[in-house]
Amino acid sequence: MPPSRVSRDVYIIFQVEVLDATTKEQLCFLDKVDPHSTIGDIKSLFYKSYPQWYPARQALRLDTRGKSLRDDEILQNLPVGTTATMYFKDLGPQLGWTTVFFAEYIGALLTYLVFFFRVPYIYSHTYALTSSPHPVVTLACVCHTFHYVKRLMETIFVHRFSHGTMPLRMIVKNCAYYWGFSAWLAYYINHPLYTPPSYGELQVKYALFTFAMCEIGNLSIHMSLSNLRTDGFRVRRFPTPTKNPFTWLFFFVSCPNYTYEVGAWLSFTVMTQCLPVAIYTLFGFIQMTIWAKVKHRAYIREFKDYPSVRTAIIPLIL
Repeated sequence: MPPSRVSRDVYIIFQVEVLDATTKEQLCFLDKVDPHSTIGDIKSLFYKSYPQWYPARQALRLDTRGKSLRDDEILQNLPVGTTATMYFKDLGPQLGWTTVFFAEYIGALLTYLVFFFRVPYIYSHTYALTSSPHPVVTLACVCHTFHYVKRLMETIFVHRFSHGTMPLRMIVKNCAYYWGFSAWLAYYINHPLYTPPSYGELQVKYALFTFAMCEIGNLSIHMSLSNLRTDGFRVRRFPTPTKNPFTWLFFFVSCPNYTYEVGAWLSFTVMTQCLPVAIYTLFGFIQMTIWAKVKHRAYIREFKDYPSVRTAIIPLIL
């Protein structure tokens, strides 16, 4: 007999008490809540009482210092009685991930182009609106532009967001990171005194080939992840390789999209032989390694049959 029934025809009705996580003051008491309601449903009910706190701003927990409950968790499956007490925390103004990514990527894209076209007052007025005589500078601009245009197209057509948001205050930091680094590396690559790579055309061609392969690989992984969830966001499976050879990296790592991303920036570093690009690549690698390890541990906890040979981001090493 299902736990939510007292007989074949009578369901247990839940009550949900929502308290302020800081003051412990009762904010809302929801009566006659269906046991199959999700946390997302409860947030919507709470929103009717407090319109200033739309669902994306809400964090509901079973303990004041506990982990925030996911929107897809079902009330009757939680470790609570028929009267559930939840603690509310205001996450502050939120932005959707599509808006966040557009702000980050468009800014980085346009910032680089400002330096490439040598807009007046960036370099000496002698070089205003001139172009570099080195082909690698133009090629670097093409690669950088392609990278961020690809990201924008993925945001529109590939990525799926399960109602995820980012705090408004965080977008300032993220945009400063993307726009700032884009300006820094663009300043040196497009500088009138820039010198081409030591090994000339051969170095540039090999780096360009590797860059292209990594970009295709990154796109392939993103498309594979997008197709992973078949039943909305309810069915959860871990990613596996497909017939696309670029997805075979799933045999060895949990987050090959980060592996390809790092590979693309390493290639861009070799192509331009520019120190700021190398530093940006290092910082990106550190951050993506942190994200990959979190995702890797989550897969291991959630799926008992998760392949033990996989590492987080670098095959057999890390």
